[in-house]
Amino acid sequence: MALTREGFLENNQHRIALFLDFENLVTNTGFTAGNFDLQPAMDRLLERGKVVFRRAYCDWSRFKEAKGNLHEFGVELIDVPPSTRSGKNGADMRLVIDALELCYAREHIDTFAIASGDSDFCPLAYKLRENGKQLIGLAVKEATSPLFVKACDEFIYLRPRTRAEKDKEKRAHEQEEVGKGRGKHGKGHGAGERQGKEQAHGHKGKAEGSKVEVPESVMEVVQRLLARTTGTLNPSLIKEALVRKEPDFDERDHGFSSFTKLLTALEHEGVLKRVQQGRQWYVVAPDAAPLEPTPEPKGRGRNARPVEEEDEEEVYPDPVDDF
Repeated sequence: MALTREGFLENNQHRIALFLDFENLVTNTGFTAGNFDLQPAMDRLLERGKVVFRRAYCDWSRFKEAKGNLHEFGVELIDVPPSTRSGKNGADMRLVIDALELCYAREHIDTFAIASGDSDFCPLAYKLRENGKQLIGLAVKEATSPLFVKACDEFIYLRPRTRAEKDKEKRAHEQEEVGKGRGKHGKGHGAGERQGKEQAHGHKGKAEGSKVEVPESVMEVVQRLLARTTGTLNPSLIKEALVRKEPDFDERDHGFSSFTKLLTALEHEGVLKRVQQGRQWYVVAPDAAPLEPTPEPKGRGRNARPVEEEDEEEVYPDPVDDF
């Protein structure tokens, strides 16, 4: 689903209901109850809107190791004991009934996310789409039925993380914790330490330091948003997506005095490009084609006094005040 500057404001207000067929996600997929991580799936969904409903279905006596991790994400665990030989199908039926009930009883929920690769959910997909709901599927590619993929409006493939990815995420998390610690100390010890490093290493040290301070999670969110955007993107919408992913996100905790400074660092990293239309600044992909020039306002002729570059001001909507 492509996003535009005009349509994004509506799209990012989606209300999403997430249903997990947990046994399907951890059976012959590379996932286990112990290593199943919902964070990547939640990140992708939070870029699209608010996940207001979260439920997972299975016989939890068989998957006790996963309960703690799912509780951290606010997932309600629906226990479906295998009372008959078709215990697995019993979980599927309960999921379908709850999804249809929610479809008819909660009109404000316009998007349903079904975490399963089972083609048995195709009839549910057809019924939800028939009622004007958007359907997102999530599952491991190797364990997903092509029929269910085609039944969805959008499909997100999950994959177990490698050890290298886990180590990278751990290092990024440690760097973010260090950044938050510096932010809390304000202009004290942390600021003095940074100033000393900049004086010792000069301009090159400043550039390297800024690169280190840009959070990996911010880069991922921006890259995904730009990949799904067909035109320009309002910077305030990037901030909204970041806050949905991390409710306590504050660019000052990572060493940036404003969100504009963070965007500047991302531009230096080659993640995005800033463009101006009138007095408004927008964000586009780094390889985007140049925009057409904005028509000159009436009353400004050839003899009008040119505006000096240093007098121009980058005008962004102030996303910080919105949160």
